[in-house]
Amino acid sequence: MTDPQDLSAALAPVSAGRATVRLEGGRANVVLDVTGLAPETRDALEAEVRSAAAALPGVAEVRILLTSERRTRRILAVASGKGGVGKSTVAANLAIALARRGLRVGLVDADIYGPSQPKLLGVEGVKPQARDKVLLPIETPFGLRMLSMGGLVAEGQAIAWRGPMAGGALGQMVDADWGDTELLVLDLPPGTGDVQLTMIQKHKPAGAVIVSTPQDLALIDATRAIDLFNKAGVPIVGLVENMAGYCCPHCGGVSDPFGSGGAEKAAGALGIPFLARIPLAMEIRAASDAGTPPAAGDTDSSGSFVTLADSVYEWLKR
Repeated sequence: MTDPQDLSAALAPVSAGRATVRLEGGRANVVLDVTGLAPETRDALEAEVRSAAAALPGVAEVRILLTSERRTRRILAVASGKGGVGKSTVAANLAIALARRGLRVGLVDADIYGPSQPKLLGVEGVKPQARDKVLLPIETPFGLRMLSMGGLVAEGQAIAWRGPMAGGALGQMVDADWGDTELLVLDLPPGTGDVQLTMIQKHKPAGAVIVSTPQDLALIDATRAIDLFNKAGVPIVGLVENMAGYCCPHCGGVSDPFGSGGAEKAAGALGIPFLARIPLAMEIRAASDAGTPPAAGDTDSSGSFVTLADSVYEWLKR
């Protein structure tokens, strides 16, 4: 079997038409297109193609070259209808958990008036550089790149900008040199104002994750955020219930300062997925203040963020 078309046809049942092959002596050189495949799917496909190629007549050695068409990176917005619901903490830990799944992730701290990602990710005081007037993201210790207005202004300085200026600054961060980053997690400011609308229209996200506490007032505002994305044609990935239940470290009793199950009930009423329930835990607060997000480790507090990332990861694979 020496005809390249015959060789490629022989691999078609396992490669879904993604492989082309050339036989040189006893060596099969396989070019395998893995565009758009998740890491574990890509690895499994490579293994199957290698095995199938090795079984072809006259093949003593198999070499595989993985190729991928450059695609526009996707943007995942993390949003809330109001402040104080822990949206930035959720965004940081979600980005880290997705990076641990094998995705090349970047994080844009678009909460321009209250940037908190530098502290959450332990890179306070680290300023991004620029090349040819294009920003270069900061490399964090947790396997993802990040840009934040907090790294561009002096610590404690108020950012008293009107909408167009804020929108322009955020655009520069989204359009930075993200290299091979395939997913940008966009930590939006709370609310449904000009900055949010500008970002959604100019850099249309692939989907939006909405964060709320179980409290009725927070859910009212979360519903407004969902409506904004629906009107803009941005799919809703689902709803996250944050600060859901507090376990007393002394007696082990669980209380619900912000209510219980409200976000899950709201998700059902709105017909959107309920992604995860994240507890009100001292460990999460302490780790966030220390710049060591729970999702970067394997503790009790990391489990809820892993659950969230699993749900989002499955959505991204669709």
